[in-house]
Parts: sequence; structure tokens; C-alpha cells
Amino acid sequence: MVRSRSTSVKALSPAEVQVEGVDALFLVWLVARSTEDLLDSALAPSGLTGDEYAIYSVLSAAPTITPTELARWLAAPATTVSSYVKRFEARGHVTREPNPDDRRSYRIRLTPKGRRAHRAAGALFAPLRTEVAERLGSRAEDALEVLLRLRTVVDGIRAGA
Repeated sequence: MVRSRSTSVKALSPAEVQVEGVDALFLVWLVARSTEDLLDSALAPSGLTGDEYAIYSVLSAAPTITPTELARWLAAPATTVSSYVKRFEARGHVTREPNPDDRRSYRIRLTPKGRRAHRAAGALFAPLRTEVAERLGSRAEDALEVLLRLRTVVDGIRAGA
């Protein structure tokens, strides 16, 4: 179950952030924190957090996925993936199946109950996605391009490139 959050704190205004002269990496962190708060609050009635909804979305996009593939999507260590899988299994939202390509591994599949939870959260997520797109307007494509470029830079640094 999602923990109940206290009332959201009013974030700094863009002018306040600019005055502080924060760099791109810190600004991404600020955006991530605001996004997490927005999604967690909006999705709370579904029983999923924003992170969980994103993971269920990855799981929903493929019939099955290995923990290694999921770790790549999450940019997270195997232990983090394992923790999520155990939590989702306890809810009855995922099952583990033997991996026919690797006996040491398994494949993860959303159960019908997990798919229902994902759809319920998706119904709460869709209006937010629409509103963000509307507010970005003609800048939406530019924002996506900049974010992808920044992710490429960050992932390059993480990989030691």
C-alpha cells in the first residue's frame, strides 16, 4: 500500500531557482522531486506510487521480461529489481516464470490483477500526461529532445565513457 503523504510543500518558483544559479543536473533533480510528488499524490488511490506505475508500464509493454532487462530500464542494480519483484509478487501483481534461454534466470510477467492495478493507475496518470503536454505546447518536442540528450550525457558518465 502507498503511504499517505502530507500536504505538498510549495516548490521554489522558476525565478527563485534561477537566482540561485543551479546547474542542469541539480535542476533535473528538482524536476524529479516535483514529478515524484505529483505522481505519488495523483496515483495514491490506485495503490501504486509513480515509480511502481512506471515499472508496471515497462512490464505491461512486453509479455515477459528478465530481471536484467528490467534493471536496464530502471538503471538500477539487481538488488533493487529483486526488491520490487518480491513486493509485486506479494501483492499478486507479478509471477516469475522459468527463463527458457537461461536456467539461472527467470522471466517476470504481470498477472491479471497486476494489469488491473496498472490500468487503474493509468486512468489517474492520463490526465496528468495530457496536462503536461498541453502546458508545454509547441515546446514538447524540444523538451523531449533536451531530456534525452541529458540522459545520454548522464548515462555516459555513469558508464565511465
